[in-house]
This record gives sequence, structure tokens and C-alpha cells, in this order.
Amino acid sequence: MAESSVTALLARWQAGDDGAREQVFAAVYAELRGIAQRQMSRERAGHTLQATALVNEALLKLIGEERARWQNRDQLLALAAQAMRRVLVDHARRRDADKRPDPAARVSMTLAEQQAADAQLDVVCLDRALLRLAELDARQAQIVELRYFGGLTAEEVAATLHVSLATVNREWRAARAWLRVTLAAEATIAP
Repeated sequence: MAESSVTALLARWQAGDDGAREQVFAAVYAELRGIAQRQMSRERAGHTLQATALVNEALLKLIGEERARWQNRDQLLALAAQAMRRVLVDHARRRDADKRPDPAARVSMTLAEQQAADAQLDVVCLDRALLRLAELDARQAQIVELRYFGGLTAEEVAATLHVSLATVNREWRAARAWLRVTLAAEATIAP
């Protein structure tokens, strides 16, 4: 559905037309599912969360949020990316909590064994790193979130954040470099 149609539906919903809510989500559902599928392809093999469940959980989080913040399709997709990030991080934390052994039965694992076991990027570590990046440069963290978790193109991020494409590309490169160094350092000091 066209950007203007989604924007019109959002305006109707903000005006109190609750029927417009379903139309908004129906209009962007396929796009959200595509974002979720791209995100899930980056996750470890055997992940128990499926793309459809990720979209549905993110939508549940969005429905509970202040709808006045949603001015257009790009803002809705940006908030959906944030919600998907929260769902994935919460899911990873629950998984990690379930995997913790009884302290009496704890087994030592070397860093190399741990890295081999977690061949894919650890979304909890990425979340921690993004929180640290946000303290240093909030816009860079938002760009990473929109590109990585939201699947938005650089052009879409520029439109969403109301900055130039050159700014997005420059800050995307800087944020990726900072994250590589930060995540590598965290991996070398992990127990």
C-alpha cells in the first residue's frame, strides 16, 4: 500500500477510528513479515521463534504504545523495528536463562568453544553494545537499529530520520566499525 494511504489510515486511527488500526496493520503486515524473515535469517540455526511469531509479538507491543507517535509508514516501520529488537532480545535472554546450569553442576567452557557454539551474532550482546552506542551517539544507534533490525534501506532511514543519505551512509559505516571493535572486545573478555 502506498505511503499516503498508510498515513491517511494512521490519521483516521488517531482521530478515534479503531477500524483503521486493523487496516494499518494489514497494509504493512507483508512488509513487516519480510523484515522479520530477513532478521530471522541472521539468527542461529534452530531458533525457536519464527518470523510470523516475531511480527505478531512486535505488533502486540506496538498496539500498546502511544499511537500519536505514528505519523507515517516510515515511523511505524521504525517503531516495529524497535519492537522486533525487544522481542528478539527478550527471547534470547529467556533462552540464556533456561540454559544456565545448576551452579553445582557448572562446567567450564573455553572462549573458543563458546564462540563455536554461538556462531551467529549474539543478539543480547548486540543489544548491550547498541545501548552503549546510544549513550555516545543516539542517531548512530538508531541507524543501526533501523538498518539491522528494521531492514530499512539507507534511503528509507534518511527519510525516517529527516537527514541526508550521505549522513546515513557515513554514520552507518562509523557505527558498524564501532560495533565490530566493541563486540570483538566483549568476546575476548567474556568468561
